[in-house]
Amino acid sequence: MEHISDEELVRLYITTQRNIYFERLYERYSNKVYRKCLSFTKDPVRAEDLTHDVFLKLVVKLSSFREQAKFSTWLYSITYNYCTDQLRAHNLRKEVYIDDSWDRLEGNMDDGLGEIAEMEAQQLEKALHQLPPDEQTMLLMKYQDDISIREIANFMGLTESAVKMRLKRSRDKLRKYYLEGVVFWLLVAAKLALSIRWPFRH
Repeated sequence: MEHISDEELVRLYITTQRNIYFERLYERYSNKVYRKCLSFTKDPVRAEDLTHDVFLKLVVKLSSFREQAKFSTWLYSITYNYCTDQLRAHNLRKEVYIDDSWDRLEGNMDDGLGEIAEMEAQQLEKALHQLPPDEQTMLLMKYQDDISIREIANFMGLTESAVKMRLKRSRDKLRKYYLEGVVFWLLVAAKLALSIRWPFRH
């Protein structure tokens, strides 16, 4: 069973209803889904609850999987949608953070994100917090999990051009918030430096 594809496991589960096939999918993806949930909540206990909920939803939705995208992409879209809904419902917007995958942004230079790859990670995280949940989700799907424009468009019910436009708008806002934060901390640092030097002036 180790070499059976995700898509074949789905077909086998749907036709036989044998739990062994679903359990194999769970083994392959539970940790990845957990990490994604954790990236939304930053709370391990809450992330475990969300992961459990996502797989409960998956059981119900498996029969609707049409293999128009890879199973992993389809599962991640369910995870994103559910976590985003929870984010809105529980007002957890400030809990979203960027995981280590953002270090791989250098691979997306062709999308105009070269400057983001050079941003200091902590400041980039703070900037991301200021975006609405749906914009955070789209950026994470594209640049953290490398989901294609076409797949994002399918999952979100948008045209590819609309996804590109929204991604550009979100990147511009992210860059603006990032630069504002950098300027703020530079001003704080400059003020602190002056206050330290002031007592020694004559």
